Amino acid sequence: MKTHQVTPGQITRRWYLVDAEGQTLGRLASRVAQILRGKHKPIYTPYLDTGDHVLVINAEKVRLTGKKLDQKRYHHHTGFPGGLKEIPIRLMLEKHPERVIEKAVWGMMPKGKLGRAMTRKLRVYAGGEHPHQAQQPVAIDLDAWPPQSQVGEAAAAKQ
Repeated sequence: MKTHQVTPGQITRRWYLVDAEGQTLGRLASRVAQILRGKHKPIYTPYLDTGDHVLVINAEKVRLTGKKLDQKRYHHHTGFPGGLKEIPIRLMLEKHPERVIEKAVWGMMPKGKLGRAMTRKLRVYAGGEHPHQAQQPVAIDLDAWPPQSQVGEAAAAKQ
């Protein structure tokens, strides 16, 4: 029996809608990263972008455990001497809540050209509205991921 090699033409992309309200940041980010990479599909190939598009809404209502709200900080450097900047996550959640989820997911993606291509399929919105109704995203519950219907759907498509 030969190993099946997936070609880019065989990849079908779906749109998923994830509600971040009440979700823990790290668990949400890891499951979203799996969907973006395509690890939930039987055709997953590490060197191809087999993932799906993910819309995350209600980013401002994401939950952090422990003392992270007070202790976690984001760092970046301006490029000038003494230009190390720190932003507490509490301030980031108030000003740009979508960046908190984007940074968490980016930390779980492969670094390089393929990882950047996969991350471009992530769209995060602070509120409950999004402009992608035309793509007909499927709302999913990350607690019951991956859905068994999709696993069976992929097996049927192979035959």
